[in-house]
Amino acid sequence: MRELRIHPVIARILVNRSIDNPDDAKRYLSPSLSDLHNPFLMKDMQKGVERLIRALRNHEKIVIYGDYDADGVTSVAILYKFLTNLKAAVSYRIPDRFTEGYSLNRAAIEEIKASGTSLILTVDCGVSDVEHIDFANSLGLDTIVLDHHEVPDTLPMAHAVINTNRNDCPFPFKELAGVGIVFNFLIALRGELRKEGFWRDQTYPNLKEYLDLVALGTIGDISPIVGENRIFTKVGLDLINEGKNLGLNALKEVAGSNHQGIDTNLAAFSLIPRINAAGRVASADDALQLLLSTDPHEARRLARRLDEHNRDRQSKERKILEEITGTIESNQLLEQYRCLVFASDNWHPGVIGIVASRIVDTYYRPTILISLKDDIGKGSGRSISEFNLHHGLSLCHPLLLAYGGHQYAAGLSIRKENIDALRQQLNEIALQNISERVLMPKTVIDADCRLADISHDLVNQLKLLEPFGSGNPEPILCSRKVRVDTSSVVGRNHLSMRLSEDGSIRQSIWFNKGHLNSHVTDSHFSVAFTPQFNHWNGYTNLQLKVRDMSAVAA
Repeated sequence: MRELRIHPVIARILVNRSIDNPDDAKRYLSPSLSDLHNPFLMKDMQKGVERLIRALRNHEKIVIYGDYDADGVTSVAILYKFLTNLKAAVSYRIPDRFTEGYSLNRAAIEEIKASGTSLILTVDCGVSDVEHIDFANSLGLDTIVLDHHEVPDTLPMAHAVINTNRNDCPFPFKELAGVGIVFNFLIALRGELRKEGFWRDQTYPNLKEYLDLVALGTIGDISPIVGENRIFTKVGLDLINEGKNLGLNALKEVAGSNHQGIDTNLAAFSLIPRINAAGRVASADDALQLLLSTDPHEARRLARRLDEHNRDRQSKERKILEEITGTIESNQLLEQYRCLVFASDNWHPGVIGIVASRIVDTYYRPTILISLKDDIGKGSGRSISEFNLHHGLSLCHPLLLAYGGHQYAAGLSIRKENIDALRQQLNEIALQNISERVLMPKTVIDADCRLADISHDLVNQLKLLEPFGSGNPEPILCSRKVRVDTSSVVGRNHLSMRLSEDGSIRQSIWFNKGHLNSHVTDSHFSVAFTPQFNHWNGYTNLQLKVRDMSAVAA
């Protein structure tokens, strides 16, 4: 408090998030690109950079091979933009989700070889492609893997495998998204080219200009917004709000967020779903072309197309979600299973991952959804913090044709006849690792305070803790003995309450909880909330966004 001159509640939040000395707090509150680690600390970084520089010198054909989600598309975009500016002979390829599936495949490698290419850079994929990279090697193709997914027991025999999850990788920060790995690669590449005098008579490229896309990919991957990710996201969101990327400007316009400041929440629920929708129900090339666009008219056309894809995606998701929640409720499946596994021939494979996330949010259980075609299922899973889904699948590997991913999200392929066995085995694993208590809904409190502590100064200082997201959630405060003086239902079933404590009065809103109106008035509660400014009709007032309440004795 003394050294940083911050509100005592802010200090409590920092300490409770293990930021317990002034130097760490300064770096946290003021993220700076100067705090990034040396990218050459990554295993194989030197080898990868040297191989690419050799390709540039020899005018070799290069293909960037990426994934079809926001992390993969932004990874392809920044690497392609940088290499294009170097006048490299570079092209990109993103596989079709429906005909090719995730990551490298034999047919794609054959086509890449036939095009005269000699170097493949995989981004946001590749670390599990042992057989396919062996095949590429047999054709005389070199591969540089830039990936962040869980590392298998056997690494592919690529020229370089750059992945901070390698046991032998000393890079200090392990939570980078795929696009974060690529950005570090660009820092290293630029540094080596600069040493060689590559830009002696040219403008030296400013990599900061790419951080808008790095931020989107990081948020889209639900990577923890801590460490390097926090730096990327903080700087990148500022760039998005400056409006320097034509494609993102057009996307903000169709999403109706062009007059709002884009934060992690708006990025996650407004921009990123439209980028993801292209790869989920159509072609990820639409999203990539948007991010690379330099023509405002073309950008608006592509943004409208992504918006149409997103509406299609939402419709498909809604039907699947209603079907599954109906099955869960009518069959009381929560009493039987700690891990939910569902499969159907009627589900679109491009949207089941999002539906799995919705199921996890609602029921707080690891969930895998499988889309079946010709007795082969392609599955997408999401998990909770207490259950490592990738590890769980590794214990079930004899039942699977393939699997990959990380702790919170994974993909798999499986024969239809093995799905029941997978469900049973995963639940046995979950029973050993997930207690009944873990599955109870809970609210984590960052700091206790009194209503008198809630001031304009505190709310303004809370903004210093942004950007929020996975690993750095919006703070939740708690006042332990608050009286509800009055309450009413407003809007679409929202509960408006006037709270008081020792003469201090604050207005609050509890979204979607209007049905509790008759249970709260004239009673005392511990109230968990996030303070915020409420802007309405030209006025700005303090308001508590209620997260949870627990009755206490008067």
